[in-house]
Amino acid sequence: MDLNTVLEVRDARHRVPWQPGDAWLAGGTYLFSEPQPHLRRLIDLTRLDWEPLRELPDGSLEIAATCTIARLSRFARNWHPAAAPLFEQCCRAFLASFKIWNMATVGGNLCNALPAGPMISLTAALDGVCLLQAQDGSLRTTPVADFVTGAGRKDLAEGELLRSVTLPAVALASRTAFRQASLYGLGRSGALVIGTLDARDGSLTVTVTAATVRPYRFWFPLPPRAGELRAAIEEAVGDVGTGGGDRGEAGDSNWFDDIHGLPAWRRHMALRLAEEVRAELSTPSGGSGS
Repeated sequence: MDLNTVLEVRDARHRVPWQPGDAWLAGGTYLFSEPQPHLRRLIDLTRLDWEPLRELPDGSLEIAATCTIARLSRFARNWHPAAAPLFEQCCRAFLASFKIWNMATVGGNLCNALPAGPMISLTAALDGVCLLQAQDGSLRTTPVADFVTGAGRKDLAEGELLRSVTLPAVALASRTAFRQASLYGLGRSGALVIGTLDARDGSLTVTVTAATVRPYRFWFPLPPRAGELRAAIEEAVGDVGTGGGDRGEAGDSNWFDDIHGLPAWRRHMALRLAEEVRAELSTPSGGSGS
């Protein structure tokens, strides 16, 4: 779609003071998908030539915000960590054509903060940490699970950008289980649940996304009983009868509600998939689910 209110595109390699009507441009798959009448200028991040993926000396993985989904998928196919299959599973959870795969970026998926964003699911489940850069060049970090604060909401100040997401070695060495549900065969995720079993101490983390307005991570020192996991999810997310929106106010439900699934259905599927994940990772053997 043409953005006929945009008057200028600037190169991010040169310092550009932020002003109202500015937006960062990476893949542009969201920016160019619908009218953006408030925009006047785009600042192109692709000229920065950030290295898409870097394996760090401590075994962690740094993913640049401008890394495309296609690049991440290709990288993970021949990668060795136990959690590597999870990358392809989350890439395949996109409701997108190959053209979108080759343009859409990991950072864009996070910054759109849509509940069904599969890069949010992937990086939150693997305990990812966002590196954020302010206009003055200062840096700060925040966990992915805290970066996305609601449906379409994220922890970004005016003019601040997402530089990268780092996944720790411990999470990458974890055994994983993946479950996804949609109302349609190739539809947007209505519930997506990922489990990770720590190879060192046997602790279990279950991350619920898509069904909820933001990521929810549940950590247990040992795999819990079914009732314990269910109770933890219901207590944290709330009851479907008191919300179903994205306000996140005390007492409100944080089960998401849109055309792709009602809150009651999302809750049912999330609890069901979470139990499947718990059961799979509570057994002494097995690999990533599908």
